[in-house]
Amino acid sequence: MSARDFLDSIEPHFTKGGRLEKYYGLYEMVDTFIYTPSDVTRGTTHVRDGNDLKRTMTFVVIATFFCILMAFYNTGYQANVAMETMGLTKADNWRSIPMMVFGYSPYNPLSCLVHGALYFLPVYIVTLAVGGIWEVLFATVRGHEVNEGFLVSSMLYSLILPPEIPLWQVALGISFGIVIGKEVFGGTGKNFLNPALTGRAFLFFAYPASMSGDSVWVAVDGFTAATPLSLASAGGVEAIKEGYGWLQAFFGFIPGSMGETSTFAIMLGAAFLLYTRVASWRIMAGVMIGMIASSLLLNIIGSETNPMFALPWYWHLVLGGFAFGTVYMATDPVTAAGTDKGRWVYGILIGVMVVIIRVINPAFPEGMMLAILFSNMFAPIIDYFVVQANIRRRVKRHA
Repeated sequence: MSARDFLDSIEPHFTKGGRLEKYYGLYEMVDTFIYTPSDVTRGTTHVRDGNDLKRTMTFVVIATFFCILMAFYNTGYQANVAMETMGLTKADNWRSIPMMVFGYSPYNPLSCLVHGALYFLPVYIVTLAVGGIWEVLFATVRGHEVNEGFLVSSMLYSLILPPEIPLWQVALGISFGIVIGKEVFGGTGKNFLNPALTGRAFLFFAYPASMSGDSVWVAVDGFTAATPLSLASAGGVEAIKEGYGWLQAFFGFIPGSMGETSTFAIMLGAAFLLYTRVASWRIMAGVMIGMIASSLLLNIIGSETNPMFALPWYWHLVLGGFAFGTVYMATDPVTAAGTDKGRWVYGILIGVMVVIIRVINPAFPEGMMLAILFSNMFAPIIDYFVVQANIRRRVKRHA
């Protein structure tokens, strides 16, 4: 019996009147994950387009491929370099068993990939399992389908976490992001905050020791490594250049969250999202314009006490979560502005906010997460004013 025949044979138990009717959402999730639905739209009121929600979410997951690869490699590379620096010959945890085969050389790409994967995959598995339980629970209670949007949220959430984060905090953060950031508002399409960023923001404020500081970015106990953005906050561009070059930061061989260090990998994902028209180029361009304009303005103003005022825009581009947030978070079609003009305003607002937070707020050198969440709250208002302006213009034209 094929999988298709098996699914067809048990379908009556999950459809209306069946004894497992309330679990239809779970059945539908498995069915549509394996096979493309045969349903088609009919009637003149429907839009006929092959790019449905499932395909859109699949495109976003595909676009993160290079970021995932860099999450594997750089996490392992940073750990192997730290172990070599400390003179350690093996990891003091369960990862030492599979790593007996590959060793811990930072010059061995396979060793770096495998070592990093052993940190990233547990985080992603916990995220997928716990978040999936919440998704299925809410879908079952509400009697609707399990939405594929969680696959994107789970991947993005995992990529923006540090490698040393405890797994119980991973579970707590994704629970907060899914339940409070999305499901309480009605689920996918009704939330106004990005669920992945909401979960990370919760962890940052609830457990700052696990989300900031020099000891969380490299997966080796007892080793500390400041991110270039932290160095810039303390000593400006010169402090960064003492430890890292711009190209090193651009390609992602620096400490940081697992999947957001490589601007190069993120740009490859951006090219795919723009080619498939899943992400808005207006939002990306707006974020860049806002960031460049505000950083140049602060460069001109200058400061004798705050070295961040002198940080050039091209350093802002490759540091922290700016590139990752611009491509994958700011362009979320649910939480971003929906009108063309609104997308420009929304993107520029994010770009300006991230620089202001990074430069002027001495206690928070990152800023991208808060800038996007702040702009998420204003996206509906931005769209409202754009629509009202269009209405007034049309009324005046036809008066």
